[in-house]
Amino acid sequence: MQAFLQFSPEVQAARAAGKPVVALESTIISHGMPYPQNVQTAREVEQVIRDAGGVPATIAIIDGRICIGLSEDQLELLGQSKDAIKVSRRDLAYVLATGKLGATTVAATMICAKLAGIEVFVTGGIGGVHRGAETSFDISADLQELAQTGVAVVCAGVKSILDIGLTLEYLETHGVPVVSVGQAAFPAFFTRDSGFKADFQLDTPEEQARFIRTKWQLGLDGGVVVSNPVPEASSMKSDEIDAIIAQALREAGEQGVKGKLVTPFLLARIKELTGGRSLVTNIALVKHNALVGAKLAVALAHTAHSS
Repeated sequence: MQAFLQFSPEVQAARAAGKPVVALESTIISHGMPYPQNVQTAREVEQVIRDAGGVPATIAIIDGRICIGLSEDQLELLGQSKDAIKVSRRDLAYVLATGKLGATTVAATMICAKLAGIEVFVTGGIGGVHRGAETSFDISADLQELAQTGVAVVCAGVKSILDIGLTLEYLETHGVPVVSVGQAAFPAFFTRDSGFKADFQLDTPEEQARFIRTKWQLGLDGGVVVSNPVPEASSMKSDEIDAIIAQALREAGEQGVKGKLVTPFLLARIKELTGGRSLVTNIALVKHNALVGAKLAVALAHTAHSS
C-alpha cells in the first residue's frame, strides 16, 4: 500500500519532525466550488492550518499515485480540470490503476489519510442518507467509512440537502460517535442548528483529543464526527435555505439527476438561488473547520507523546 503514496516535501518534513498533519479532501476543489475560488480557498484553508500549528495535506490521485500534500501546480490542475473523477472507496483502485486524475471524497480521503498515518481530516460537510433513501437506497459511502476507518473528521455537520435525522440514526447504528463543538446542537452545514442534538459536546481540543484517543486505545475501530457549526456571522437563515433546498431538490428530480451527480448539482443550484451567498458561507465554514481541526491535531499529537 505504501508504494502508492507520494508525500509532498512539506508533509514529508512534517512526518520526519513529528509535526501534526491535517488531511484535506480534493472534491471541494474539483466539484465543490467554481474556479478560481476553489484554488484560492484551498490555499487559504491550508494556511489556516499552518497558522494554527499543523501541516496541511490536501489529498488527490494523480498519475497512479495517492498524493499526500499538493504543489501549487497540482492544485491548479485539480481546480481547472473538467474531467477529474470524484473518487470514493469504490473508485480508488480504478483511478489508481488507470492513472486517471481523481479528486477524493470524504470516504476516499479517510482511507488515504489512514494509509498515511494521519489522524485528523477537515472537510466542509460529510455525506449522509439522502432524502427518499427508503426507496432509492441512496446512502453516502462516507457513513460506512466512518464506521470502519479510524480518522477524526471535522465538519460543519451534514449538508442540509440530506435527511439529517436518518443520517444520525445510521451513524448511531454503526457506533460512530458524533461530537459537537461549542453547542449541544448538531449543525446543518449552512446553518448552526439542524434541530437534532449531537451525542456529546466537547468544546476544547484537549477534551476532544482525550476522547478520541481513548476510543482508539480501547480498540474501537472507526472514525469520529467532530461537528463544528458555521460561525454565527456567516450562517444562513434556516427558513430561507430550507425553501431553496426544497426547490433545488425538486429540480434535480425533474431533470433526472442521480447518484454522485446529485450533490454537485444541488450545491451549484443553491449558489445560483442565493446569489452566491451560499458559497461565502461554504468558504467560511471550511476555514473555521480547518482551525478546529488543526488544534485537534496538535492536541492529539500531545496525547500520543504522553501516552
